[in-house]
Amino acid sequence: MRRHTVVDSPVGPLTVIADGDALIGIYVEDHGRTPVVAEHGPRRDEDPLLARAGAQLGEYFAGQRQDFDLPLAPPGDAFRQRVWRALRGIPYGQTRSYSALAVELGQPGAAQAVGRANGANPLSIVVPCHRVVGADGSLTGYAGGLARKRWLLAHEEPAAGDAGRLF
Repeated sequence: MRRHTVVDSPVGPLTVIADGDALIGIYVEDHGRTPVVAEHGPRRDEDPLLARAGAQLGEYFAGQRQDFDLPLAPPGDAFRQRVWRALRGIPYGQTRSYSALAVELGQPGAAQAVGRANGANPLSIVVPCHRVVGADGSLTGYAGGLARKRWLLAHEEPAAGDAGRLF
């Protein structure tokens, strides 16, 4: 059964959506690709999975969590699934370019396709699409808005250590 909750965060309210025993969406309030409200299912603030997701997001924003341990089932085709798995492999405090991800996926000419898959990521923050930047290190599109992307990267920047600025 599809259900949702809303989690307060420094980047605005996050709508967290679950279906069955996995998360399928995390969206900021003016997210570029938010599903219609009817698709969220009923609000269930006491749902154990949604509460666990809210707690882990809270820990992330408090600087106490760098990785998420949540069951995920984002809807998408095989290529998007591969890109989203690769995104989860980008360590906290680091960034990758679209072209670097394409090379990592064994498809060096697919940077634009990687960008489209990145932009379609339905699990903001937990699947860290905000860690993908332009080849020159510039901030590029983010469905949650560039101001949020900048905030998330700045939040993670202390972990960059010797690597320096993330963007």
